Amino acid sequence: MRFFTDIFKKAGQDYLKNMVFVEGGTFQMGDTFGDRYYSEKPVHSVTVGSFYMSKYEVTQKQWKDVMGSNPSFFKGDNLPVEQVSWYEAVKFCNKLSSKEDLTPCYTIDKSRKDPNNLNPSDKIKWTVTCNWNANGYRLPTEAEWEYAAKGGNKSKGYKYSGSKTIDAVAWYESNSDNKTHAVGSKQANELGLYDMSGNVYEWCWDWYDRSHYGKSAATNPQGAAEGSFRLLRGGSWHNNDNYCRVANRDFNYQNYRYNNTGFRFLRAIK
Repeated sequence: MRFFTDIFKKAGQDYLKNMVFVEGGTFQMGDTFGDRYYSEKPVHSVTVGSFYMSKYEVTQKQWKDVMGSNPSFFKGDNLPVEQVSWYEAVKFCNKLSSKEDLTPCYTIDKSRKDPNNLNPSDKIKWTVTCNWNANGYRLPTEAEWEYAAKGGNKSKGYKYSGSKTIDAVAWYESNSDNKTHAVGSKQANELGLYDMSGNVYEWCWDWYDRSHYGKSAATNPQGAAEGSFRLLRGGSWHNNDNYCRVANRDFNYQNYRYNNTGFRFLRAIK
């Protein structure tokens, strides 16, 4: 803990208080819920390492401080930033890392089309690679996200992140009044993470590949090698309760922007 405290003090900002330590461990990833949600099958054992995760979804104030603009449809400093593509989320992580004198995790090559991006509708197709040994900020992998959403090694096995009752922890279709809400205004989960169910969808690193699910590495899986879409997790203000379950998987184009989609970041422990 001393190492991380020194880094945050050096940067002159108290980001550590807005990050939660997630001790690594082994969990059962996926769900057996209904045939309609077969992309969550099979349930399989996964081990992830320890990391720090942002307590809240990235807010509009955070985004403006780092990126100098605000793409969001619903305006408010403490509202989650939205209308952010996957490409813009990884750019944010790199810029925040540089701002904090950390080594960026991502190499973004805008001059070369990514051969692993199989989506014909994506005209950007930047080649983005991740240095998993860097000490900067990055998007969670799908496994890291689900482990944290389920409460890590403090999990009580809730259907939603922090409760079996969705209204206690999530802004979703039935209670959101068709808009986002200030981060942290619902109950946290077992680890002290907020809004991992509802409010806005959250980008993950992984390609979405239904046939690959459950076949990747059992320790710190990084998802499929290629695909047409990137993973989204957590559901949003726009979705019903099923989409806000901790095991629910969703996806969209990397260049997709919508007012129900944002993200949070983490730092792995080296």
